[in-house]
Amino acid sequence: MNEIVTGFIRALELMASLDPELIDITTRTLMISLSSTIIAAVIAVPLASVIDSREFRGKRVIINIIQTLYSMPTVLVGLFVFLLISRSGPLGSFNLLFTPAGMILGQSILILPLVTGFSLTALRSVKPELRDLARSLGATEYQVMMKVIAEARYAVMAAIILGFGRAISEVGVAIMLGGNIRGFTRVITTAISLETSKGNIELSIALGIILLLISLIVNTALNHFQEK
Repeated sequence: MNEIVTGFIRALELMASLDPELIDITTRTLMISLSSTIIAAVIAVPLASVIDSREFRGKRVIINIIQTLYSMPTVLVGLFVFLLISRSGPLGSFNLLFTPAGMILGQSILILPLVTGFSLTALRSVKPELRDLARSLGATEYQVMMKVIAEARYAVMAAIILGFGRAISEVGVAIMLGGNIRGFTRVITTAISLETSKGNIELSIALGIILLLISLIVNTALNHFQEK
């Protein structure tokens, strides 16, 4: 018990002194997670809008597949992207393996179904009368889609924040594609795993506290947009 209390005290000291390694890991984590979330959102929201606004054969199947991929194991995504960007893979010439760019690619693929599915749910909640009114006023299909997105903007933003929460808390993709290289690809989750195995409990606890604080901010923002 004393070891845990001491670990917490030392962790707070590291945070208060703005320990360089702590800041470095936290900054890199935020950069990679935010980048992957932005990329996923840029793809997911328009994709969800197209699926929502069109009626076509197999639409229900596509939605079921997207929803199934919500629980896709991170190690499976890591394996797929690893094979894709390894030296013998189709994207091997870009040298993305064990780089932040490779981690961003992997996390973007990981959260893409989540952001797409919840954005689709948000868009489907908009009343059909809004679409009919827009069309009756001469709006193009693109304008109708943009109006629906604007109407459901708070729910769409909640979907994006949910994707960010998944990205920042995952560990499988980060280890497999980043390699947990100190000062280059090490992020909070991989650092906690490594430092705990090394017995550096103080740094692990400090990183855990920071991750919890980020999660608190994410959940607060998510609740705000859900109330909207």
